[in-house]
Amino acid sequence: MSAEPRINDRIRVPEVRLVGPSGEQVGIVPLAKALELAQEYDLDLVEVAANARPPVCKLMDYGKFKYESAMKAREARKNQAHTVIKEMKLRPKIDPHDYDTKKGHVVRFLKQGDKVKITIMFRGREQSRPELGYRLLQKLAEDVQDLGFVESNPKQDGRNMIMVLGPHKKKTEAMAEARQAQEARKADAKANPGKSQNAAEAEGAVETEAPAEASAEA
Repeated sequence: MSAEPRINDRIRVPEVRLVGPSGEQVGIVPLAKALELAQEYDLDLVEVAANARPPVCKLMDYGKFKYESAMKAREARKNQAHTVIKEMKLRPKIDPHDYDTKKGHVVRFLKQGDKVKITIMFRGREQSRPELGYRLLQKLAEDVQDLGFVESNPKQDGRNMIMVLGPHKKKTEAMAEARQAQEARKADAKANPGKSQNAAEAEGAVETEAPAEASAEA
Protein backbone atom coordinates (compact mmCIF):
# COMPACT_ATOMS: atom_id res chain seq x y z
CA MET A 1 0.00 0.00 0.00
CA SER A 2 1.43 3.37 -1.06
CA ALA A 3 2.40 5.85 1.65
CA GLU A 4 1.99 8.72 -0.79
CA PRO A 5 -1.00 10.98 -0.05
CA ARG A 6 -3.73 11.34 -2.63
CA ILE A 7 -3.51 14.53 -4.68
CA ASN A 8 -5.73 16.39 -7.16
CA ASP A 9 -8.01 14.11 -9.18
CA ARG A 10 -6.96 11.05 -7.15
CA ILE A 11 -9.05 12.41 -4.25
CA ARG A 12 -12.45 10.68 -4.37
CA VAL A 13 -14.77 12.35 -1.84
CA PRO A 14 -17.69 14.75 -2.33
CA GLU A 15 -16.29 17.46 -0.04
CA VAL A 16 -13.14 18.33 1.90
CA ARG A 17 -12.04 20.55 4.78
CA LEU A 18 -9.72 22.90 2.92
CA VAL A 19 -6.57 24.56 4.25
CA GLY A 20 -5.12 27.42 2.19
CA PRO A 21 -1.51 27.74 0.98
CA SER A 22 -0.55 29.86 4.01
CA GLY A 23 -2.21 27.52 6.52
CA GLU A 24 -5.44 29.50 6.74
CA GLN A 25 -8.68 27.58 7.31
CA VAL A 26 -10.96 27.90 4.27
CA GLY A 27 -13.62 25.54 5.63
CA ILE A 28 -15.61 22.66 4.19
CA VAL A 29 -16.02 23.00 0.42
CA PRO A 30 -17.08 20.70 -2.43
CA LEU A 31 -14.19 18.79 -4.00
CA ALA A 32 -14.81 20.49 -7.33
CA LYS A 33 -14.41 23.92 -5.68
CA ALA A 34 -11.19 22.84 -3.96
CA LEU A 35 -9.75 21.61 -7.28
CA GLU A 36 -10.78 24.87 -8.92
CA LEU A 37 -8.94 26.90 -6.23
CA ALA A 38 -5.85 24.70 -6.65
CA GLN A 39 -5.84 25.46 -10.36
CA GLU A 40 -6.24 29.20 -9.72
CA TYR A 41 -3.26 29.22 -7.32
CA ASP A 42 -1.27 26.93 -9.65
CA LEU A 43 -0.87 24.52 -6.73
CA ASP A 44 -1.81 20.94 -5.88
CA LEU A 45 -4.69 19.79 -3.71
CA VAL A 46 -3.09 17.36 -1.25
CA GLU A 47 -4.99 15.13 1.19
CA VAL A 48 -3.17 15.56 4.52
CA ALA A 49 -5.65 13.82 6.87
CA ALA A 50 -7.47 11.06 5.02
CA ASN A 51 -9.20 9.64 8.11
CA ALA A 52 -10.87 12.91 9.09
CA ARG A 53 -14.54 13.42 8.25
CA PRO A 54 -14.50 15.11 5.83
CA PRO A 55 -10.83 14.55 4.82
CA VAL A 56 -8.51 17.52 5.32
CA CYS A 57 -6.80 18.79 2.17
CA LYS A 58 -4.23 21.54 1.72
CA LEU A 59 -3.20 23.69 -1.23
CA MET A 60 0.55 23.35 -1.76
CA ASP A 61 3.34 22.80 -4.27
CA TYR A 62 3.58 19.05 -3.78
CA GLY A 63 6.78 18.66 -5.79
CA LYS A 64 8.55 21.26 -3.65
CA PHE A 65 7.11 19.69 -0.49
CA LYS A 66 8.48 16.25 -1.44
CA TYR A 67 11.91 17.69 -2.25
CA GLU A 68 12.16 19.58 1.05
CA SER A 69 11.02 16.50 2.99
CA ALA A 70 13.66 14.36 1.28
CA MET A 71 16.38 16.92 2.08
CA LYS A 72 15.33 17.03 5.76
CA ALA A 73 15.40 13.22 5.96
CA ARG A 74 18.83 13.16 4.31
CA GLU A 75 20.18 15.74 6.79
CA ALA A 76 18.73 13.76 9.70
CA ARG A 77 20.49 10.60 8.48
CA LYS A 78 23.72 12.55 8.04
CA ASN A 79 23.59 13.82 11.63
CA GLN A 80 22.53 10.48 13.08
CA ALA A 81 24.97 9.22 15.69
CA HIS A 82 26.03 5.60 15.48
CA THR A 83 27.55 3.93 18.50
CA VAL A 84 31.03 2.74 17.61
CA ILE A 85 33.28 0.56 19.77
CA LYS A 86 36.97 0.90 19.04
CA GLU A 87 39.48 -1.63 20.31
CA MET A 88 42.96 -1.17 21.74
CA LYS A 89 45.22 -4.11 22.61
CA LEU A 90 48.04 -3.92 25.15
CA ARG A 91 50.50 -6.28 26.79
CA PRO A 92 50.79 -6.31 30.62
CA LYS A 93 54.49 -5.34 30.45
CA ILE A 94 54.10 -2.67 27.79
CA ASP A 95 56.97 -0.24 27.16
CA PRO A 96 56.26 3.32 28.49
CA HIS A 97 56.65 4.83 25.01
CA ASP A 98 54.25 2.29 23.50
CA TYR A 99 51.81 2.93 26.35
CA ASP A 100 51.82 6.66 25.62
CA THR A 101 51.15 5.92 21.94
CA LYS A 102 48.24 3.59 22.72
CA LYS A 103 46.86 6.05 25.28
CA GLY A 104 46.95 8.74 22.60
CA HIS A 105 44.71 6.61 20.39
CA VAL A 106 42.31 6.02 23.28
CA VAL A 107 42.17 9.77 23.93
CA ARG A 108 41.37 10.40 20.25
CA PHE A 109 38.60 7.79 20.22
CA LEU A 110 36.99 9.19 23.38
CA LYS A 111 37.15 12.74 21.98
CA GLN A 112 35.28 11.48 18.93
CA GLY A 113 32.53 10.20 21.25
CA ASP A 114 33.36 6.50 20.68
CA LYS A 115 33.56 3.73 23.24
CA VAL A 116 36.88 1.92 23.60
CA LYS A 117 37.36 -1.76 24.41
CA ILE A 118 40.75 -2.22 26.09
CA THR A 119 42.19 -5.74 25.87
CA ILE A 120 45.19 -6.86 27.91
CA MET A 121 46.74 -9.95 26.30
CA PHE A 122 48.55 -12.41 28.59
CA ARG A 123 51.06 -14.90 27.26
CA GLY A 124 52.87 -17.77 28.92
CA ARG A 125 53.65 -17.16 32.58
CA GLU A 126 51.94 -13.75 32.42
CA GLN A 127 48.64 -15.60 32.87
CA SER A 128 49.56 -16.26 36.49
CA ARG A 129 49.89 -12.50 37.13
CA PRO A 130 46.44 -11.02 36.35
CA GLU A 131 47.14 -8.16 38.79
CA LEU A 132 49.59 -6.72 36.21
CA GLY A 133 46.80 -6.31 33.70
CA TYR A 134 44.39 -4.97 36.30
CA ARG A 135 46.85 -2.29 37.43
CA LEU A 136 47.53 -1.29 33.84
CA LEU A 137 43.82 -0.90 33.12
CA GLN A 138 43.36 1.14 36.28
CA LYS A 139 46.24 3.42 35.27
CA LEU A 140 44.77 3.94 31.79
CA ALA A 141 41.32 4.71 33.21
CA GLU A 142 42.84 7.30 35.55
CA ASP A 143 44.91 8.87 32.76
CA VAL A 144 41.82 9.47 30.56
CA GLN A 145 39.23 10.15 33.30
CA ASP A 146 38.67 13.70 32.01
CA LEU A 147 37.44 12.25 28.69
CA GLY A 148 35.89 8.92 29.63
CA PHE A 149 34.71 6.61 32.39
CA VAL A 150 34.85 2.88 33.07
CA GLU A 151 31.64 1.52 31.57
CA SER A 152 32.58 -2.13 32.07
CA ASN A 153 35.01 -3.04 34.84
CA PRO A 154 38.06 -5.21 34.07
CA LYS A 155 37.21 -8.90 33.79
CA GLN A 156 39.16 -12.00 32.78
CA ASP A 157 38.21 -13.61 29.48
CA GLY A 158 40.44 -16.60 28.87
CA ARG A 159 43.96 -15.32 28.20
CA ASN A 160 42.72 -11.73 28.00
CA MET A 161 41.48 -9.12 30.43
CA ILE A 162 38.90 -6.68 29.07
CA MET A 163 37.65 -3.26 30.13
CA VAL A 164 35.33 -0.88 28.28
CA LEU A 165 35.66 2.90 28.48
CA GLY A 166 32.72 5.15 27.63
CA PRO A 167 33.07 8.79 26.55
CA HIS A 168 31.74 11.63 28.69
CA LYS A 169 30.89 13.44 25.46
CA LYS A 170 27.98 12.21 23.38
CA LYS A 171 28.63 11.22 19.77
CA THR A 172 26.34 13.96 18.48
CA GLU A 173 28.25 16.58 20.49
CA ALA A 174 31.58 15.31 19.16
CA MET A 175 30.28 15.41 15.58
CA ALA A 176 28.97 18.95 16.04
CA GLU A 177 32.30 20.13 17.47
CA ALA A 178 34.19 18.46 14.62
CA ARG A 179 32.01 20.25 12.06
CA GLN A 180 32.53 23.59 13.83
CA ALA A 181 36.30 23.05 13.90
CA GLN A 182 36.28 22.18 10.20
CA GLU A 183 34.29 25.30 9.35
CA ALA A 184 36.67 27.39 11.46
CA ARG A 185 39.67 25.94 9.60
CA LYS A 186 38.03 26.70 6.25
CA ALA A 187 37.32 30.29 7.32
CA ASP A 188 40.90 30.68 8.55
CA ALA A 189 42.21 29.23 5.30
CA LYS A 190 40.30 31.83 3.27
CA ALA A 191 41.52 34.66 5.49
CA ASN A 192 45.16 33.44 5.63
CA PRO A 193 45.90 31.33 2.52
CA GLY A 194 49.68 31.31 3.11
CA LYS A 195 49.30 30.20 6.72
CA SER A 196 46.86 27.42 5.83
CA GLN A 197 49.25 26.02 3.22
CA ASN A 198 52.11 25.85 5.72
CA ALA A 199 49.81 24.20 8.28
CA ALA A 200 48.65 21.62 5.74
CA GLU A 201 52.25 20.76 4.87
CA ALA A 202 53.13 20.38 8.55
CA GLU A 203 50.04 18.24 9.16
CA GLY A 204 50.94 16.04 6.22
CA ALA A 205 54.42 15.51 7.65
CA VAL A 206 52.96 14.51 11.02
CA GLU A 207 50.51 12.09 9.41
CA THR A 208 53.37 10.43 7.53
CA GLU A 209 55.09 9.67 10.82
CA ALA A 210 51.90 8.56 12.62
CA PRO A 211 51.33 4.83 13.32
CA ALA A 212 49.37 3.20 10.54
CA GLU A 213 47.50 0.70 12.71
CA ALA A 214 45.79 1.92 15.87
CA SER A 215 44.91 -1.49 17.25
CA ALA A 216 48.22 -3.24 16.67
CA GLU A 217 49.60 -5.28 19.53
CA ALA A 218 52.17 -3.68 21.80
